Amino acid sequence: MGENRLIQDRYRLLELLGRGGMGEVWRARDESLGRQVAVKCLKPLGPYHDPALARVQRERFRREARVAAALSHRGVTVVHDFGECDGVPYLVMELLDGRDLSRLLQDGKGHPLPVDDVADIAAQVAAALAYTHRHGIVHRDLKPANIVRLTDGTVKICDFGIARLGDDIGFTARLTGTGVALGTPHYMSPEQIVGGEVDRRSDLYSLGCVLYEIATGEPPFDLEDAWAVLVGHRDTPPRPLRELRPELPGHLEETILALLAKRPEERPYDAGELARRIRAGCETAAAVKAVEPRDAVPGTRLPSWTRGMTTGRKALGAGPGTLPPDPGAALSGRWAAALEVVAPRKDAAHRASGYDGPAGARRPGTAFPERRPAPPGPEHPETLAGRYEAAFSLVRTGRVAEALAAYTDIAETRARVLGTDHPDTLAARQETAYALGRLGRHFEAHQVYSAVLAARVRVMGPDHPDTLRCGHNLACSLGRLGRLDDACRTAREVADARARVLGPEHPDTLVSHCEVAYAQGQLGCWEDALRLYRSVAEARARVLGPDHPDTLAARYEMALSLGRLGRSADALSLYRDLIEDRTRVLGPAHPETLRTRHGLGVNLGRLGRWEEALTEARDICLLREHALGPAHPDTLVSHREVAVALGWLGRWTDALAEYRRVAAARERVLGPDHPDTLASRNDEAHCLERLGRGAEAGELYRRVAVVRQRYASGGA
Repeated sequence: MGENRLIQDRYRLLELLGRGGMGEVWRARDESLGRQVAVKCLKPLGPYHDPALARVQRERFRREARVAAALSHRGVTVVHDFGECDGVPYLVMELLDGRDLSRLLQDGKGHPLPVDDVADIAAQVAAALAYTHRHGIVHRDLKPANIVRLTDGTVKICDFGIARLGDDIGFTARLTGTGVALGTPHYMSPEQIVGGEVDRRSDLYSLGCVLYEIATGEPPFDLEDAWAVLVGHRDTPPRPLRELRPELPGHLEETILALLAKRPEERPYDAGELARRIRAGCETAAAVKAVEPRDAVPGTRLPSWTRGMTTGRKALGAGPGTLPPDPGAALSGRWAAALEVVAPRKDAAHRASGYDGPAGARRPGTAFPERRPAPPGPEHPETLAGRYEAAFSLVRTGRVAEALAAYTDIAETRARVLGTDHPDTLAARQETAYALGRLGRHFEAHQVYSAVLAARVRVMGPDHPDTLRCGHNLACSLGRLGRLDDACRTAREVADARARVLGPEHPDTLVSHCEVAYAQGQLGCWEDALRLYRSVAEARARVLGPDHPDTLAARYEMALSLGRLGRSADALSLYRDLIEDRTRVLGPAHPETLRTRHGLGVNLGRLGRWEEALTEARDICLLREHALGPAHPDTLVSHREVAVALGWLGRWTDALAEYRRVAAARERVLGPDHPDTLASRNDEAHCLERLGRGAEAGELYRRVAVVRQRYASGGA
């Protein structure tokens, strides 16, 4: 992009405002509306770039556009437009008249901001975060360079390049699908550093780091060595702010220290409440509990991606006229040390190098190797990292077979380059297991999960979060194989370990409790399942809030359990309340809202209210066809529910048409021998039988039985 360039016959570039690792930002004029705007353009990669990495960068750029465009709040930068010009994606935003906090500190030559300004900035950012969090968005890279104060005093959050939507990954999903934490070291939460799960409380920790810096003039862990910064976040209590700035009000110090609690559950959870407390000042300071960090585990090894990482720019270190470092590239140095160890080192040479355990994992206190540029190539760790994220995107878009091939190749290459027990190798192997499960190849998935779990126990220990995550996945795999007792036992062991390591109400602990309840239900122990689902729903309401999708999901499982117990009237009441809540939170056409309405219809039928059940099923059919497509499994389930209701109402001819419609669609999509297709053919035969067409019904029953017998005996 060049000066005076006209983009899409509308946006004329006037002045380059800054350049970062990922793109350029220009001041531009919108020729259509006659207003000044900012245009951010994705910078092309160099001549040796990997196409997969390019796709990942473009996806991150699009993500920023999608996330920011979905928000409308005075504390969030407004996005006007997004498009592509000559193959270069661009993003059109409001042009901000102000300075980011890093520049404000730089202008003050490192002196902290006035106390009133600190409190005002804190309250405004907290209010903006409360808004984004309500919309299920976690920023994940909050830092001074991403917070701008306008000349009129308004504070805005910028750069959602690595933010993720809550309904995209769920509360307990992986950060990037790769186990890689993204962010900037001086402002990263402990859970980001150890590769754990990130939620809104991680943003609050980062906000605490930002407020600490603007209140004292330096970050809470002002160290040049990246390792020391990360260890500080993970293990070291921050120095009290009033030791650095005695005139700082006590309530503000307490608020910031509460945000910097090591454990997420010990921080203020709700950003809206945080904003109100800051505004109230001294009068409500007692409500902000400054939690002393505890139970840190000194010497716990930091994850592989920290090796060779530079600290990046602190707020004061940003040079004039530059953009903050690109969030997607800020931690790319995590692979540098791995390049120095192309295979696991052994014996004395291995020990002398400072490596302990898997290749690339350094003992605390050993010096970092000098970072050396490495030539790009198919086995370059950055290339593999890009391919890894591209494979994750394939899974998210339903191209699971392609993702499996990519993950398999990445795992083999990482095993050759980094070693078979390297955490990054294990992460790739675990993704192959996940893809196998998605493809219905549960036995193979189980084998891979078992092998990875054994390696993780050996390398990381039985209580490491990644070990426990693999154990949880293994429990799910056992359940899909029908080994329900083993699944229940494994899930319970993981839940107990997570309760001990993470806490009894940590979201991961509650997810494992849900898996226990699922296995109990499949075993027919619905009373036990109902009790456990109810316990999870109550805990999630306390920790996440009553409207959080995970809380609503647990309530759905409660309703389902009630129906299975024959308590359809109770189930109906719970389904109605849940439909109202999901409609309000997610919208009337959201798949989870429609799934809840489907459950309502099923229980109307169980109560003999078939006319109402038929009306509900038809409504859901139309909505699912529009939202998901006519051949989507959920749509076909609704068509089957229509057929069931028609049958109970004695309208067997109409029911036969619906059953045949479902069977034909399943045969077309899944194949003629798929179990769901065969179940639909059985439904069709039953309908023929009720219509007095016994010969046709008998022939159809016989064909289904032959196929099922062939599979039962191990035939093709």
